[in-house]
Amino acid sequence: MAAKSARKSPAAKKAATPRKPRRKKAAPKSRGLSPAEVASDSVEYPTELLEAVREDGGEVLGVYRDPLGGHPVVFSVLPIDKVEPTPYQRDVSEPHVKRLASAMERLDRFLDPVIAVRKDGRYWTPNGNHRLNASRLLGAKSIVALVLPEEDVAYQILALNTEKAHNLKERSLEVIRMYRGLVGAERKGPETAFAHLFEEPSFITLGAAYEQRPRFSAGAYHPFVKVVEDFLDTPLEDALPLREARARRLLELDDAVVSVVDALKARGLQSPYLKNFVVARINFLRFRKDGGKPDFDATVDRMQASARKFNLDKVRREDIGRMGGGPLEPDEESA
Repeated sequence: MAAKSARKSPAAKKAATPRKPRRKKAAPKSRGLSPAEVASDSVEYPTELLEAVREDGGEVLGVYRDPLGGHPVVFSVLPIDKVEPTPYQRDVSEPHVKRLASAMERLDRFLDPVIAVRKDGRYWTPNGNHRLNASRLLGAKSIVALVLPEEDVAYQILALNTEKAHNLKERSLEVIRMYRGLVGAERKGPETAFAHLFEEPSFITLGAAYEQRPRFSAGAYHPFVKVVEDFLDTPLEDALPLREARARRLLELDDAVVSVVDALKARGLQSPYLKNFVVARINFLRFRKDGGKPDFDATVDRMQASARKFNLDKVRREDIGRMGGGPLEPDEESA
């Protein structure tokens, strides 16, 4: 009875979790520009960009300053064949494109401009890929865009967009593609300098794993990878091979876990959470009490060894049933 009463209730655990400080609400009308300032032509506009848009076959509809930071924005209409998604973002969803195209066709209007940055005579859109594809599906000749002068904004917008409807696979692939794009563009600085774009170091490693194995069940490994990963104080071009090596280690661990899962299935145990169950059983970090950062390779080594000597006889059907939890990532459903 004493041991039972000593357990913390879910409410007590929740109360013990430190909360992030609440964001203070800004005073009304204390920041940004007034309508007159947004429309003012007193700012130095990006004349080179205006000329480039026209040379590329587009038209400048207007120029204004964004109402929050006062940065110049070129409101333009661009030839649709010169607009493309950034090479880094998630893959397009064909069902979503078809639904969006149907809605646009019924309305007979395109009312939501994409955001674009000019890159070598073309225009990258970091947040309008589905609208772009829907417009192409409808046979559109042009597309309205808010063209920004700074190419780096595309990376920042991608980072912000990841808080929307991305699942773990989409976010991880987007991050590793962005990472490779930065390396290819010879961006200088350590990985830590780009942390605001990547959001979480685990996304880099998991993304590299997804590149090598598209059906990788990252959701099962994400909880412990988040604990052992950190942004590296190493230049991007040197850090990338390290990330790729860590991805290969995760896939080796996954192979060992899959062997256990197959053995459990052979014994008649069936559940979409089998892999999560096995990984949770071999994840010794659950019992870690100190706050130090565990080593990635040492952690994977120990988990791999536990997977090889996994005791199938100690697994009960009710143990797996208790896994439950939220919905699986799409790529995990048949893993």
